[in-house]
Amino acid sequence: MAITLRPQKTRDNPLSPAAASVCGAFLALLLATANTAVAQTALSLAVAQTALSLDDIFASPSLFGTVPSAPKWAPDSQRFAFTWNDKGLPDRELWLASASGKELRRLSSPQFTLYSSTRDFAWRSDSKSILLLRGNELWQLNIDDSRAQRLGDLGPGVSHIGLAPDDQKLAFLKDGDLWIFDLNNKKARAITDVGVPGLSALSIGRYNRPEREIGPGIWGGPTYAWSPDSQTIAVHLVDRRQMRKVPFPDYLSPETAPNEVRRGYPGDANESRTVGLINLAKGKLDLLPLKNTSANQIIGFSWSSKGLLLLDVASDTAEDRWLYTVDGRQRLKEVWHRQRKSRIYTAFASQWHPNGEDIVFLSDLEDRYGLYLITAQGKTRSPRLLSSPNADVLSAPMIAGSGSIFYTANAPTAAESQVFVSKATVEAAQRVTPLSGHNTGYPSPDASHVAFVHSNDTRPAEIYTVDASGKNLQRVTHSPLEAFEEQQWARSRYVSFPSLIDDYRLHARILEPATLDPEKTYPVLFGPMYSNTVRNRWGGVYNRIQQLLVQKGYIIVQVDMRGSTGYGRDFREEFLVDFAGDDIEDIVSAVEYLKTIPYMDTGRMGIWGSSYGGTLSIYTLLKKPGLFRAGVAAAAAVDPHFFGTDDVAIVRRPDTHPEVFLNSAARYAANLEDHLLIIHGMQDQVVPFKTTAALADLLIKEGKDFDFAFAPGATHSWSREPHYSRYLFGKMIAHFDRYLLP
Repeated sequence: MAITLRPQKTRDNPLSPAAASVCGAFLALLLATANTAVAQTALSLAVAQTALSLDDIFASPSLFGTVPSAPKWAPDSQRFAFTWNDKGLPDRELWLASASGKELRRLSSPQFTLYSSTRDFAWRSDSKSILLLRGNELWQLNIDDSRAQRLGDLGPGVSHIGLAPDDQKLAFLKDGDLWIFDLNNKKARAITDVGVPGLSALSIGRYNRPEREIGPGIWGGPTYAWSPDSQTIAVHLVDRRQMRKVPFPDYLSPETAPNEVRRGYPGDANESRTVGLINLAKGKLDLLPLKNTSANQIIGFSWSSKGLLLLDVASDTAEDRWLYTVDGRQRLKEVWHRQRKSRIYTAFASQWHPNGEDIVFLSDLEDRYGLYLITAQGKTRSPRLLSSPNADVLSAPMIAGSGSIFYTANAPTAAESQVFVSKATVEAAQRVTPLSGHNTGYPSPDASHVAFVHSNDTRPAEIYTVDASGKNLQRVTHSPLEAFEEQQWARSRYVSFPSLIDDYRLHARILEPATLDPEKTYPVLFGPMYSNTVRNRWGGVYNRIQQLLVQKGYIIVQVDMRGSTGYGRDFREEFLVDFAGDDIEDIVSAVEYLKTIPYMDTGRMGIWGSSYGGTLSIYTLLKKPGLFRAGVAAAAAVDPHFFGTDDVAIVRRPDTHPEVFLNSAARYAANLEDHLLIIHGMQDQVVPFKTTAALADLLIKEGKDFDFAFAPGATHSWSREPHYSRYLFGKMIAHFDRYLLP
């Protein structure tokens, strides 16, 4: 770019020699300024070329790498295996690492079928070979020389493979039944005949499940468990045939079809969940005499070393919790029961101690979730606390060696997730993971090492290993592409501030540009909204979107509103029957805090979230008009009458708490003043599309201006489907840019 300027004489104002000299100096300054501007423009263009984009976020191979699966240890504790792709591609191969983490190699064989990905695997007892499921095929792979043997084709729909303790039989789930593959004769057979296909014609959606099956419940639960002698299998039987049929119209079929699923609403009977025992010699399924199977859920079950079955049961309302043992005659004995009317979460777990007599279980008997020990057969029924009373335990107990109890807890702050080990006394608890951030641990069978998956605010998940004392840290995987290191990721801050309505101290996570200029002002985005978001971790696609928004010039804020763990029982349980209530007041308190920070432009703020985060976003706009200039509500639950049966733990039932079910967004529709974008998948079975369609119709009748982006085939998990995710996040970003950027 060339600029030529010539001083000109005019008839009325001819230039004198002195004036010409001044003009020449001025022109030189202009030329220098122009050249500087050109250089700065070129620099800006170069920066723009490396800035994160939506295409980068959804590209394959992924800039952020492929997240490694949970490690599984060999029985001899010398090594562990996991599935991963070191090129950032979706297909997964099997990888093997030594206990120290210093040796890593990919396990493969030229005999494997091309283009098939490793879906699941299990170690054989000799620790020298692995059974793996690639596509529909079962293979055995020798880890020393990579010799592979194809054992058979198990057919489509196989999941949850599990090797028997005798190393002779492999169990798996298929078509709603439990199957056994005999590793000697290489034949598979179904050992139950309970599976009933589901109603849905589409293979998508949370409620797209068999009518009856051996498997987990809609929202989780156990599947099956081998007895120590490999002669009996405990199974989880789920029957949904008594639930109501709910149609979700399929607009992508040749003609609009009422795609039906079994789905309940608060107050309905839930799916029936019970436990059965299968004696392989008799080949018969015997169901245990459990009560209220449509109102109680099976948290889990496990076998003791002495062949006694432990059952962990909780009510759907979360008010009641039971521990039972089942003897060889299938007699149930109640070991422990606790009821609390204010409880809202069933974040429970339990496991036998290796001594076969004690039970270690996760519960909220005191202010924090903790691990407790109780004797199954003894006279005492008073659980003893094993974990720190000042932190919430976040995981099921993992017991290794002769009794080392590993667990994850949010210490030293709620933002952290660290692995600890205890020897059944609080005083002996020791932190194992040395890295700040989010850590999920997997101890070796002999308790000598812990492999753990680690992430933080600026790093995606990777596998590391340490010894049980927390020393000799070794990184195992390197997942992101090289271009990941070239990005300037947001810097994070963790802050606290007072609530405006009570004495609680609230907490927030703030993501700011790495090159933040405190002399400027920045628009602010709250989101994604949800409980338990003030966490030092890498959160998948949502985290990537946050990083993109920060690079565009936004500051991101997330708040741990009441209902979040890490701050005590009272704060957690204030959420009961108060959805979109005082938690919105916590958002207001956060806004008031931000007003004290000069570079936060609280006149240009937006809010967004999905699922209950979408609920918070839309209710905040409707109940606090003017607090935010723009909001995006994705998959938002706006009518409690259409919540799921699992939501009774939060809202209870219409017959017991009718006032809660008056709190629909429709009653506040007339309040809308700010710029709202509604996002919803039309195959959302968790939050039916009809609920936001009804709200949209009411907003139109009220004369409100808003935007609506829908995806015909998207489910509640719309951000997991790349084409819908790319499209809808694009709509969200454009919405905020339109109303919040200068």
